[in-house]
Amino acid sequence: MTTTDPRITVGVDGSAGSTAAVAWAAKLASRRHLQLKIVHGLQVAGLYYGGGMTGVGAATLFEAVQADGERAVAEARALALSVDQDLVVTTELPNDPPVPMLIEESRHARLLVVGRTGTGGFADMLLGGTAASVAAHAHCAVAVVRGHHDSATGPVVVGVDGSPTSEQAIAVAFEEASLRGVPLVAVHAWNDVTYEDAFGSARILTQPESLEEGEERLLGQRLAGWPEKYPDVEVRRKLVRDRPRHALLEESETAQLVVVGSRGRGGFTGMLLGSTSQALVQHAGCPVLVVRPERKA
Repeated sequence: MTTTDPRITVGVDGSAGSTAAVAWAAKLASRRHLQLKIVHGLQVAGLYYGGGMTGVGAATLFEAVQADGERAVAEARALALSVDQDLVVTTELPNDPPVPMLIEESRHARLLVVGRTGTGGFADMLLGGTAASVAAHAHCAVAVVRGHHDSATGPVVVGVDGSPTSEQAIAVAFEEASLRGVPLVAVHAWNDVTYEDAFGSARILTQPESLEEGEERLLGQRLAGWPEKYPDVEVRRKLVRDRPRHALLEESETAQLVVVGSRGRGGFTGMLLGSTSQALVQHAGCPVLVVRPERKA
């Protein structure tokens, strides 16, 4: 989360999921001394073009949809200010579909926050379609608020695999753990069976003992320097022989936040969102922060 924009943006629709997202985003914005922007996509263009409605009927429905949107935004704003009355909160109700609208908003945000479920514009959030699309294409980090989102006692968990976005996730995770005053659990799962693992020669020719030593060394190398930068953060290393998604999903049950890169070193070239981050977006027991590749100047 290293951009110059002092803003966290949260998408709302009036559902319980988006309400949780607003509360979570407002608390984070307050701690970070950032502005909070609340957005709601009306998505009413179809009422006039291809929606089968014209004239008075369409205008009446538009007014109803707009009123619902304004109510959702007003309630979200009131909730955010109840968290911190000094929080700078702005709102917007563009007439755009949710996913393109959120992706465009991500160009100007430090963090984009969405809820795990929704009604109306965010109806498929539970299935992971909208959340995964936003996490895959956003221009900033994306937080999906789900599970026990109000926990303040669990650690911050970060997935470590040596990929570029994993490196960025480590930086974000240390910052979050320090800000929250909780331990950081660095999880490295080294037995993920990918296409390259199954059909390449590296795994076949390497003894499990020496492989584990190499993975333990990788974890140490990736964490090197960070404890000195954040001496207040207790670091717990966890090396497990399991698939990353399984290990991180298990950790999410007792964590207050899981941080991962959008894509790991496994999987197939061209994938915008890796299988591990997809699984967490859909099934994690706590909020998930998916770190995107840094923008190029």
